[in-house]
Amino acid sequence: MKRYFDYYISMMRVSVMEQWQYPVANYFYMIGMLAEPVIYMVVWSAVANQEGGSVGGYTPGSLAAYYIVWTLVRQMNIAFTPYGWEWRIRQGRLSTSLLRPMHPLHEDVAFFAGWKVVMIILWIPLAILLSLIFKPDLHPTLLEGAVFFIAIWMAYLIRTITLSLLGMVTFWTTRVSALFELYFAAELILSGRLVPLSLMPEAVQTAAWFFPFRWAFGYPIEVLVGSMSVSDLLLGLGMQFAWVFFGSVIVSQIWKIAIGRFSAVGG
Repeated sequence: MKRYFDYYISMMRVSVMEQWQYPVANYFYMIGMLAEPVIYMVVWSAVANQEGGSVGGYTPGSLAAYYIVWTLVRQMNIAFTPYGWEWRIRQGRLSTSLLRPMHPLHEDVAFFAGWKVVMIILWIPLAILLSLIFKPDLHPTLLEGAVFFIAIWMAYLIRTITLSLLGMVTFWTTRVSALFELYFAAELILSGRLVPLSLMPEAVQTAAWFFPFRWAFGYPIEVLVGSMSVSDLLLGLGMQFAWVFFGSVIVSQIWKIAIGRFSAVGG
């Protein structure tokens, strides 16, 4: 365990130092990602005003809170994509990773975790600016804040695992774009990324319980915004831990099969 701990600390430190070299690039990247939630926020706030001040239990103020927290959760959801796995295998870059005595997934998790630290720090001024403009109704308790901190990191692990499972499809095929687009479409509908799940049809809300998307996106936002009961907070954390555990087991099993098919190519 000490070896893993030292590796993660070292890789995260490298990532933090690397990302601090490009603060302007990271800021422009984050600003570019603000267009999506701001559009959602303006549209649904207008709908709430037309519906008598609220829609799906959300007022304009709570919708503003939802989508401002959304921006942080979206940053935490960024992980090594299936396209990265495709590039890694097609270019033969995986060969180097296989020389290390650790699963390549550890490198991805550690590196992007360090990146998150930088992105959270850079996100704070943007969140303050959005709060001054849109006046969010956000009053989290100490418990909700603590659960949210755990939930956003668990969400990151869930999405890393699911994208890695999808990426490992490239051991059998040279292109994963069609599957990734299907995954992305399902994520938009079932995660709470497009709209809060309470605004979706009942069938969609029920289906969302059985997929990882909600637990990697909608649940962390609802923890801070939705005034959840203690039992719901703990149930959500339990679902996240379950997805991380079973996802890790599935990754391990598929990896054993997939690596047998690997042959180095490229330069």
